Amino acid sequence: MQAVVLAAGKGTRLRPLTEDKPKVLVEVDGTPLIEDVFDNLLDIGATEFIVVVGYQKEQIIERYGDEYEGVPITYAHQREQLGLSHAILQAEPHVENEFMLMLGDNVFRGNLGDVVNRQQEDRADAAFLVEEVPYEEASRYGVLDTNEYGEIVEVVEKPDEPPSNLVMTGFYTFTPAIFHACHLVQPSDRGEYELPDAIDLLIQSGRTIDAIRMDGWRIDVGYPDDRETAEERIQGETPSVADSE
Repeated sequence: MQAVVLAAGKGTRLRPLTEDKPKVLVEVDGTPLIEDVFDNLLDIGATEFIVVVGYQKEQIIERYGDEYEGVPITYAHQREQLGLSHAILQAEPHVENEFMLMLGDNVFRGNLGDVVNRQQEDRADAAFLVEEVPYEEASRYGVLDTNEYGEIVEVVEKPDEPPSNLVMTGFYTFTPAIFHACHLVQPSDRGEYELPDAIDLLIQSGRTIDAIRMDGWRIDVGYPDDRETAEERIQGETPSVADSE
């Protein structure tokens, strides 16, 4: 399955770490964020990476070229950062069928493969990895609601009053139907083409979107403190030399 990686962001909130590099090249425990994303996607069978680049794109292209660990890389350029729906549309010419989508600034250790398997087994139009967070943190994310069958029935982007504490994590599978929905999205109050708006259009058109609960952890590396937290989690799971003796 092809994998689209969104890697165009400036990472303004991560400064000073992003003063001289794009956000996805910020290192966590010695590994660039995008490389950790690539490794996760390789583990679940990615056959091609379609990387949406923008800010300081040359650094990413020069570093990784046209392949990573033998898997081809295709680059799509987002000239303006106008939201996730807009970013996804830059990948449209390169996508052939159903595909994985991962945000390039998240560190994952979890059941990503379950999302791919669910979409393929249920022939759903999309499947999302979701997690519960403390209610006071939910407004940082896309918040969703599900029905009794585990299907997503509503998504709200960063609401002031979240309807639940169940949030999107930044890993999805879609069919090409998402592109049609993204084309229909109108700018939000902040002037961006939001992914939750495209998802709501899918839901309204009768498309099935499955929610798979996270088994593991992930950290959205939006601020320097998040990077430190991710490093601590990774190092805490890595056996030391002393442990192996």
